[in-house]
Amino acid sequence: MSDFMELMRTIEAGEPQATDKLLPLVYDELRKLAAAHLANEPPGQTLQATALVHEAYLRLVGSDSTALWNSHAHFFTAASIAIRRILVDNARRKKSLKRGGDIVRQDLQEEIQITPPEPVEDLMALDEALEKLTQVHPQAAEIVQLVYFSGFTIVQAAELLGVSTRTADRLWAYARAWLRRELRNDDEKS
Repeated sequence: MSDFMELMRTIEAGEPQATDKLLPLVYDELRKLAAAHLANEPPGQTLQATALVHEAYLRLVGSDSTALWNSHAHFFTAASIAIRRILVDNARRKKSLKRGGDIVRQDLQEEIQITPPEPVEDLMALDEALEKLTQVHPQAAEIVQLVYFSGFTIVQAAELLGVSTRTADRLWAYARAWLRRELRNDDEKS
């Protein structure tokens, strides 16, 4: 505490190296303060506590800053305000329309697979194989329709079919294996 007040007096006196000595003295407390602020932020926050501490410190003791702190508590109150302002500025920047602020972040689910468009011949072969699967196992063919062609998740498809998610998973696995085998057999015939 006495080191802090002594550094404050040297900073007031205009000693240029005094601010360099201040950071190691207050770093751990600033980091805890930043972590506490970040804990209250919604998920998806891209700022990390270390970057937040450095940005807040630069705002507090940077060349533009003329603020003088009369106590340890006063300094940390100012630091807390600086951290909050940085978080608000960051939120505004993310929210701005030119940076896609109206887009809501969605986590991808494991069962979603992005596949490239297939050539027309492959799609036609898949359609023929799907028609055959409909004759063999209509429910498996229906799950393929819902998941592959309509873009539903396994959970959504299970709800639509009125079966459990586990049953839908088994149907999906069966249909994929059946179609893979059927398509391979068609390739061998060609």
